[in-house]
Amino acid sequence: MELRIDEQGQEQKRHGTYGFPVYLDRKWLSSYVTGGFPWHWHREIELTLVLEGAMEYRVNDSRYHLQAGEGLFCNSNALHAGSQFPGQDCDYLSLTFHPRLLRGFEGSVLGPKYVDALVNSPGLSSARLTPAVDWQARILRELAAILRLSREKGELYELEVLRGLLEIWAQLYQGFGEAARQDTGEDPEKLRRLRAILAFLHQHYREKVTLEEVARQVGLCKSECCRFFKRQMGVPLFDYLLDYRVGKSLELLQSGCTVAESGAQSGFSTPAYFSKVFRARTGRSPSEYRRENRGED
Repeated sequence: MELRIDEQGQEQKRHGTYGFPVYLDRKWLSSYVTGGFPWHWHREIELTLVLEGAMEYRVNDSRYHLQAGEGLFCNSNALHAGSQFPGQDCDYLSLTFHPRLLRGFEGSVLGPKYVDALVNSPGLSSARLTPAVDWQARILRELAAILRLSREKGELYELEVLRGLLEIWAQLYQGFGEAARQDTGEDPEKLRRLRAILAFLHQHYREKVTLEEVARQVGLCKSECCRFFKRQMGVPLFDYLLDYRVGKSLELLQSGCTVAESGAQSGFSTPAYFSKVFRARTGRSPSEYRRENRGED
């Protein structure tokens, strides 16, 4: 299982339907071939609840070590990624929903007063949720309750989920409202540069990419570009590019392309180099992955 991400880093998946824009998913990080989900963003708000194990969750330039029982609020349009800790898997719940679900009818006071105040806040791209804080514990309990609702899918499923989301939002608004209304937070220029670098890498991953080209996109010297990317992403720039290329090759291998074709179309210079990097990232060869996902003997 891998995410489909476009050249701008936006996830290409429907989070529910237009009529009910809510998507609930429970999974293990090990279900991703690379042991985690890559950097991406979407317009939906995402709430995470760790059920078992632990994970590293990164949002923009913030890093969280989430343990079982803890959760995370990830705001609309925030860049985020998650990965395993060495030797430790993670079972977690992901709940995404579009903020328009809470805004009410055209002209309603709910949108500008309660929803936009948090969604558009520069100081609230993300926040840890811990059971040690009463109001945050209530949010975590509501997330667990919505998980149970999704299993039962009773007659009032949508109404009960909406009720739970409204309760969660009320807690978030009361808990983070004052901080969100303060005009502080991440440096917008820093985030603009990061998105520009990611967009360039995602658009040109099939080609030979040089550090000089990347640095030129954001007006930095080569050494500062490397330092900037490592500070923000937690990995060296070209390590990230290799991971992204491996992720793109998975779709090609699943579709029936040969190992050589998949490597070449994902930006690897030779099949041997592709196989070496693929095995280092996934623990198996490209041909093994191809057989596993195409039912070949």
